[in-house]
Formats: sequence, C-alpha cells, structure tokens
Amino acid sequence: MLRFNQLSLRRGARCLFSDANFTIHPGQRVGVTGANGTGKSSLFAMIRDEIHADEGDFYRPKEWVIAHVAQETPADDRAAIEYTLDGDTELRETEYALLQAEQDHRGELAAELHAKLETIGGYSAGSRAARLLHGLGFRPGEEERSVNSFSGGWRMRLNLARALMCRSDLLLLDEPTNHLDLDAVIWLESWLKNYSGTLLLISHDRDFLDSVTSHIAHIEQDQITLYSGNYSAFEHIRAERLANQQAVYEKQQREIAHIHSYVERFRAKATKARQAQSRLKALERMELIAPAHVDSPFHFAFRPPEKTPHPLLKLEQAATGYGDELILDGINLNLSPGDRIGLLGPNGAGKSTLIKLLAGELETRQGKRTTAQDLNIGYFAQHQLDQLHPEHTPLEHLLQIDPTATEQSLRNFLGGFGFSGDRAESLTAPFSGGEKARLVLALLVYQRPNLLLLDEPTNHLDIEMRHALSTALQEFTGAMVIVSHDRHLLRTTTDLLLLVNAGKADEFKGDLDDYPRWLLDNRAQENEKPTTSNDTREHSANARKDRKRQEAEQRRLLQPLRNRLKKLEQRVEQLMQEQNRLEIELAGSEIYADNNKAQLKQLLADKAKVDKELTVTEEEWLLTEEELEQILNS
Repeated sequence: MLRFNQLSLRRGARCLFSDANFTIHPGQRVGVTGANGTGKSSLFAMIRDEIHADEGDFYRPKEWVIAHVAQETPADDRAAIEYTLDGDTELRETEYALLQAEQDHRGELAAELHAKLETIGGYSAGSRAARLLHGLGFRPGEEERSVNSFSGGWRMRLNLARALMCRSDLLLLDEPTNHLDLDAVIWLESWLKNYSGTLLLISHDRDFLDSVTSHIAHIEQDQITLYSGNYSAFEHIRAERLANQQAVYEKQQREIAHIHSYVERFRAKATKARQAQSRLKALERMELIAPAHVDSPFHFAFRPPEKTPHPLLKLEQAATGYGDELILDGINLNLSPGDRIGLLGPNGAGKSTLIKLLAGELETRQGKRTTAQDLNIGYFAQHQLDQLHPEHTPLEHLLQIDPTATEQSLRNFLGGFGFSGDRAESLTAPFSGGEKARLVLALLVYQRPNLLLLDEPTNHLDIEMRHALSTALQEFTGAMVIVSHDRHLLRTTTDLLLLVNAGKADEFKGDLDDYPRWLLDNRAQENEKPTTSNDTREHSANARKDRKRQEAEQRRLLQPLRNRLKKLEQRVEQLMQEQNRLEIELAGSEIYADNNKAQLKQLLADKAKVDKELTVTEEEWLLTEEELEQILNS
C-alpha cells in the first residue's frame, strides 16, 4: 500500500500541500487531479524517491516495482520493439545472465535461467511488446524502425509502451493521453482496466478518468483529499459542497441558465439523430456538474462572426494527399453556419489531412474546394503553438491583431484565458504547453472566425480550461469541424459525426459509445483480409460465402441484444443517480422533523420503488450480457 501520514511537500518557499493523511491500497486506480501547478507531478517525483517530503511520513513497500513514463527519449538507433522490451528490466537482466552463462559454458545455470525466462513470460515478451506498440497506433512493421526515426510525439508513445511493458506493482502515468489519438486512448483505457497493479494517473480527460479510476485524489487549497468513485462522482460531491456557499450558488445559476438556453434552442432538433440525443443528454448532465466549475479561472465566449455567408466552404469530389500518396478521394462536404462536425476514424486514416484540406493548407489533387468571399477560418493545430513569437507577450500578440484596441479591453479579454495581471505582460518563450495552447485559442477567438477547424485543441489543457472551451463552443454560431481524443468535448459540442476511413468521409451512423465497437469490428475485418499465403489461397469461394453468411446471421442476432443492453445500462445509470439523490435527501436531519412526516413518507416510498426497479433492471442487464456472451462464444 501507499501510506501518507501528515505529509507536507514544498517547492522552494511555496507549500504544495500539507497534512496529507490517506492510504492507497493495492489494486486501486487513483486519478490525481487539480489545477496546473498544485503539485501533481511533484507528488509523483516524491513517490519515485526523487524528492523528499518536508514533513510527515510516506511509506511504500520496498519490493514494489514502479513503472513511469520518461519525459525524454534518448538517441537510440535500435528498433522500437527492442526499446520497448527494455521496460521489462527483469527480462533484460535474465537474458543478459543467460548469455553470460552460455558463453561460460555453465549448463546448469543456463537451464535455471531458461526456466526463469519461461516463468516470467520471456518467450512471449516480443509478441507482448508488439501488441503494445500496435495498440498505441504503430503500424505493422514500424516496430522494426529505429527509435531515432520517429517524431517527438511518437517517441512519447514509445516511452508509454516501455512503461506498460514493465511488469510493475505501481504504475505512474502523467498525462498519458496528450500525444494519443482517440483510437489509442480507447485502447489504453481498455488496457488499464485490466492492469492488476496499483495505478496513479494524472489526466485532464474526464471520460478517460471516469472509465479507468476507482478513486480521485484532488489537490486544492494546499490539501489532498481522496474521494471514492470516478471523476463524475467526485464532481457531484464537490458540487454539493460548493453549492452551499451563496456566492458560488449565484455563479452556478448563471451557468445553468446558460446551459438551459442552449438546450431549449437545440431541443427541436434533438430527435433527428442519435448523436443529437447523445449531445442533449450530455448537456443535461452538465447542469449537474456545473457547480464544480464555478470557481474556474477561465471564462470566455466567442463573439458573433462579422459575416456568416451560406455556404461557407464546399468540397466536391475532392482528393488530396502527400507526395505520390493519395490519402482522401471523392470527398463531398458542404459547411454552413451552425454545422458542428466531429471527425472519427482509425489512426492514419486522414482526419488531420481533411482538416488541412479544409484550411487550405493542402491543395486538391482532383475535384474542387470552393470558399465564400467572406470566409474567416479559425484554425487550431499543434504546430500553431510553435508559431507564437517567443519574444512577445500575450498583450503584444493581441495588439498585432488589433492595434486600435485599448490596453484595458485586451487585458479584460486575456483575463478570461488565465492571463491576468503581470502574466499578460510575460514573454511567451518560457510558457508551458498549456499556456501556449490557451494563448493560441485566445488569438483565434479574438478574430471572430465564422469557420472553426480544431485539430486536438485540448492537448495540454487542464479540466477547467476544457470545460470553459466546451461551454464557449456550444454558443459558437459559425460552423465547426473538430478532431479530438476528448470524448466529453465531442459529445457536448458536435451534432454530426463523420467517419474518415478508406479515403472517404461519411456520416457515422452511431454515437461515440458505438465507436469503440466499430473499431473492434474494423480491426477484426483488417485481420481477416486475405493474404497471398498458400493457406489462404486454399479457401474456396464457397467457404468464404458460408463464413459471410454465418457472420451476417451472428450480427442479426447480436444487434437487438446490444441495443437492449445499451438501454438497460442507461436505465441503471439513471436509477443509480435517482437513488443517490434520494439517499442525500434522507440523510438530512431536517427531513425527520414532525412537520415533515408526509414528505418523509413520500421519500421512503420513492426510495423503495427505485430500489426495486434498480434490482430488476440490473438482473435483466446481467441476463442480457450472458445471452450476448453465449452467442459470441458459440
């Protein structure tokens, strides 16, 4: 276990947190949250024994193996798979000892070491490393490329693969999704759910935290508090606490009114598509969590575009690519004010390529790209961060856009993005990735675009800034196309999902909850593609037809079950929320006063009804899952 006993940690004269007093038990998966600079990474450094507590005690078992993701990748000419295998230090030590034993002709020792390799899975380590690399987005064959041949973002994926390769007791992950696309995030999510050790995870991805964590350790106001449950459960608890404060309550009401205003406008369209329904439910959920973010330092909104021509941009049978390779072909897309599109698709399918084509950074090889005369594109991509002037301040960046604006108006604007006081006059050179991303977004918002093209805008942004961006995008009146691994942002800001795959961009018929299943099916189809081997050629046309008929029959049987299972899951979640609400009301002492007997009686009756329905629904859910598994395994 990890035990914190009245522990305090400082960096210089500043106290990060004090009197931390909690225990993390083996197997728990803990999300570590808090604003930037509160001490999350310092906590990890202390656990790794790189820095020491100023007061109090910290205990972890000495025999525990700790894995973490290195922030730097050394120059290495070896193959990526060899670099990944280095993560299993016991494997490497055993391999080296075996080599020495064989060179020294020590047969008995060599036999013992061969047995040890068998015990620690050494003979399957290569395939395990390959699966990790492929899961994180590396294509078949790339595992043999040298580490030096990969870009910085892909080297960070190699570092992550190396950490996952370690058969660790404790895994420390600091923003592991920052350099991943949605496919890799979904894969990592699944991997972590099956991790048997203790996990500490720093992340600003709400859906990722919700799916993976069993506890939240939140740092604020120089304190660490450990909460049971995932991030959504933590938000609800914190929201209830904050809502008791009058000043916070008033801000909360403004936030809820803002959300209600949008929901009412959107409700008329909500029945047109499953994605629309999903978004409406996400917006309704935001009403519940709004109080947890009322003290956020970020508050901004998109001003209405100066002009909104219709259409803004049109692609007709457009094709584009790089060099001699064609990535997209036959793309038809018509963007008008109010369109809100999220792009899905496998790694490398062309999502960023489509964004670049829309932005005019790539030319059409075939077809047409037609733009309105008054088109004003706001384009956010990671390379935009490098185009900031390091010798200029945030204030100077804005003055270059609008020389006639008053300094106070620009300061007020920058304050909404977290650049208040002296920070507005600080040089951007030493800014963190998150600060640079916020500044690029501020510059983009200020120019009042009528078409937003956002390629992974949440990289480096903390949860509060992501929440502010999501809220601002809901009110944006222009058109928007977004690529993001942050599913919460996609849910709350997009109306239509396009699937970019096999060179095309077509409407995705499901919603974000269906996308992981599509990925699995797509990978299975890729694995089943015929090869040129003799074994494959021996399959007759009739055998392939029989297999397709069997697959079609299985899909016919599975789809109704999957639909029923999804509805049952949603109903269970609704009932659990209602059960929690009733338990909170029944926990209040005032409900047991004599003048509240009628209300108490009604609450108890409602609680009994919800409990009964929840039991029945959960039983039906389990039975449906068993039925689904039987068909899949048949």
